[in-house]
Amino acid sequence: MTQIEQQQLGKTLWNIADDLRGAMNADDFRDYMLSFLFLRYLSDNYENAAKKELGSDYPEANPDVLIKLKVSTALEIWYKENEADVVIFEKQMRRKLHYVIEPNFLWSSISELARKQSSELLKTLEEGFKYIENQSFESTFQGLFSEINLNSEKLGRNYEERNKKLCVIIQKIADGIAKFSTNTDVLGDAYEYLIGQFAAGSGKKAGEFYTPQQVSTILSEIVILDSHDPTQGKKPKLDKVLDFTSGSGSLLLNVRTKMGKNSIGKIFGQEKNITTYNLARMNMLLHGVKDTEFEIHHGDTLLNDWDVLNEMNPAKKTEFDAIVANPPFSLRWDPTDSLSEDFRFKSYGLAPKSAADFAFLLHGFHFLRNDGTMAIILPHGVLFRSGTEEKIRRKLLIDNNIDTIIGLPSNLFFSTGIPVCIIVLKKCKKHDDVLFINASSKEHFDKGKKQNVLSPEHIKDIVDTYKYREERNRYSRLVSMDEIEKNGYNLNISRYVNISLEEDKIDLIDVNKKLAEINLDIEKFTTEHNKFLDELGLPRI
Repeated sequence: MTQIEQQQLGKTLWNIADDLRGAMNADDFRDYMLSFLFLRYLSDNYENAAKKELGSDYPEANPDVLIKLKVSTALEIWYKENEADVVIFEKQMRRKLHYVIEPNFLWSSISELARKQSSELLKTLEEGFKYIENQSFESTFQGLFSEINLNSEKLGRNYEERNKKLCVIIQKIADGIAKFSTNTDVLGDAYEYLIGQFAAGSGKKAGEFYTPQQVSTILSEIVILDSHDPTQGKKPKLDKVLDFTSGSGSLLLNVRTKMGKNSIGKIFGQEKNITTYNLARMNMLLHGVKDTEFEIHHGDTLLNDWDVLNEMNPAKKTEFDAIVANPPFSLRWDPTDSLSEDFRFKSYGLAPKSAADFAFLLHGFHFLRNDGTMAIILPHGVLFRSGTEEKIRRKLLIDNNIDTIIGLPSNLFFSTGIPVCIIVLKKCKKHDDVLFINASSKEHFDKGKKQNVLSPEHIKDIVDTYKYREERNRYSRLVSMDEIEKNGYNLNISRYVNISLEEDKIDLIDVNKKLAEINLDIEKFTTEHNKFLDELGLPRI
């Protein structure tokens, strides 16, 4: 399938969603739409694996046979004809594919119920979701559909109305997908496209789960480069990658795409919102990331309630080659007294209650490998605010841990219109300076109707400037620590890279000469004009 066809599939599905959601909020309908798309993926994957496992024993059933036997899938025929072998078969599937779905819960069965407008659809869906969560395989799908309320009044006032609505939604999705030849990558791309579209429709709520792809690409391309010498290009392999505010997981998946599917040992993510946490797990699986290749934790990053990251013994601390993050901007938090002794903050101090920005930064930085790279999106306030934040900033600078600061244009995000910055941190930094990139001027982005856009050329400019540590007029500059110290460790980007255009110098002598010439012309033409007035007997001017 071509890239154009992939985009068309995403647009087709979005048009279905936009048409069917009615008065329902975009973020509410999102959970239904994406869950059904995920069920389609799991089902296709399972049926293909079953066909491979059973080989010649897999029934060849055309639509007429399926109708005659009153079944929806060929696999259902095999289950009925081989009841004694089902347990052994499912054991094999759990070992090889890592999950099992009973035939009546497969997408083909569900979509057939929808086509027939069956009154059993809603009930079957509920049973299917519970089965996948609790019986498919160990903890991979545990709680995956916990936030999908099929009995919500948003779908209808009673069972019949809700069942009818679900029949329409599922049939439309099935018909929409049927027009395309789909595989894991294509469905993954369509899923990602829908997440972006739903984010656009969710406004400020989108900040909870989505980093725009253009910004995500900048972070991804930076953290995969060699940390000691970015000009050497990307690292051949990353052992561990972390996003501690992972949202839908799109930022982690972007890193994986840039690295290549088999170039990352394991992906780690953490997400506090339960719905978004489930969304991230679906997103990983739908993009073909095996359950053994990722771990997403549902919990509070600031409280650090994840055992993987809560090892007190420094020798056993989990560390990451690459860390990316887009935490909630200036989140109010309430740090306890005990947190001041927390190993993440002890050497720096606690971020103020009014803004947890530096708490998020220090959390990630603590787990960065000595030869790793971290890139985090934060509001500009962290660059110049005083008090505790100034002390944290000063220590990071004195320890030579802040490598690059990138100022982005305003209005790139769905959740806020404010301009933000990317801070790149390292523990292995060689240069005794900080690279400032000011990409906020109008020639470095495209103006959009709702959101501004960074084109591939704009993104390349940013990444190449970071990679080669280039200095460019009105765009980037290497600033010495001495200059930063003289400025009181204030990192306000415009202080170091002024993007305003210089005004043309005015030659006052030349201006006076021209004014004198103009006055002579005025006198000359006034005299001539008065002669005409005299001849006409009119008063002079």
